[in-house]
Amino acid sequence: MSFTSLLSIAIGAILVNNFILSQFLGICPFMGVSRKMDTALGMGAAVTFVMGVASAVTYAVNLLLVKLGLGYMQTVAYILVIAALVQFIEMFLQKAMPALYSALGIYLPLITTNCAVLGVALQNTQNGYNFIESVVYGITGGLGFTLAIFLFASVRERLDSSSECPTCFEGFPLALISAGLIALAFMGFQGLKVF
Repeated sequence: MSFTSLLSIAIGAILVNNFILSQFLGICPFMGVSRKMDTALGMGAAVTFVMGVASAVTYAVNLLLVKLGLGYMQTVAYILVIAALVQFIEMFLQKAMPALYSALGIYLPLITTNCAVLGVALQNTQNGYNFIESVVYGITGGLGFTLAIFLFASVRERLDSSSECPTCFEGFPLALISAGLIALAFMGFQGLKVF
């Protein structure tokens, strides 16, 4: 494991294989919490934390399951680990940051069912990453999620203040078109080769 391989994993997770814009995982919080930049950053930070810790914990869980011959239980075990982590985050935000907790609303518990979080755990296993590579992939995958949701929130804030949009496109239709255009821009990174 070298620095260049970790850098390659990081750039791949943030830009090339962005969970939202390239793999289309985690769309529910992406569309639901992206109306304001501050709530988008809060959701991005929570998802990044959960992805990083889930990557570390699911690596150990996977080793245990394989040792016991229960490799077929990976998905169920990963979902239980992610659910426990999200409950911890939810209790922490409720006590420490009640404004962010109320701003995120129903989308905070939905991190449990966020397929991007489960996707990072499963892809760590499928790619055969070691512990350090798994944690790097989890954290940088969360940073890519944060980048995408923050960019989209800034576009949506700007569009909400614009009066030049036809009425038939106001609201969700224009948000979907904007998300598609941002995804097209990120698809330009597909040809990027790192080291």
